[in-house]
Amino acid sequence: MGDTVSKVIGLFPTPLMKTDRFLGADVIARFAGNARSLHTDSNTATNLLSHTQMIDPQEDIASRRLSEMVVPHLVNFGEILFAEKLQWSVKEMWLNVLETGGSQFMHTHANSFISGVVYITKPHASTNTVFRKSAGGGEFLFKNDVPIGHYSSDSWVVSDVEPGDLVLFPSYLLHGVPPNQGGQRITVAFNAIPHRLDSLGYKIRFLP
Repeated sequence: MGDTVSKVIGLFPTPLMKTDRFLGADVIARFAGNARSLHTDSNTATNLLSHTQMIDPQEDIASRRLSEMVVPHLVNFGEILFAEKLQWSVKEMWLNVLETGGSQFMHTHANSFISGVVYITKPHASTNTVFRKSAGGGEFLFKNDVPIGHYSSDSWVVSDVEPGDLVLFPSYLLHGVPPNQGGQRITVAFNAIPHRLDSLGYKIRFLP
């Protein structure tokens, strides 16, 4: 017999895009100031996590600029998700302020296709965003609970995060933040939609 060659194929992988140094220091400072000055509401689960009201990017100069900057990244990431370069727009964004001891439970984002996080402060290592597999099927009934890689682990943590970094992910992907053992953590979160989707000629259009 001749030499055999084996290869591993990532079947139905879930994409996530991380862009380092997406924002400059001046924009970071502006959003940090906004997060501390705008009215915020406490999270339903803890008063150590607060969110600003939903911001329409077209009604706020800083948010509009941020949404314009992120569009090219949405187009590239959207092509990975839908195999076509589509027009994308940010439909809403908000700021999150997590105090020492606070956390964010696992959740997904509804009514959108791509969601994103921009880090305004450097998060303590304890608060690196965690992404988790869906609780639905697709796993063995018995499992080896020693996470050693992307194929065996239930979760994945964003590491080496600096202020201004951007993370994009499918809106259906479970994510959360563990208890904060460091100082105040500020992020900007947003949801995005394409202008349309085409399913074998059946076209659905979305308004931003």
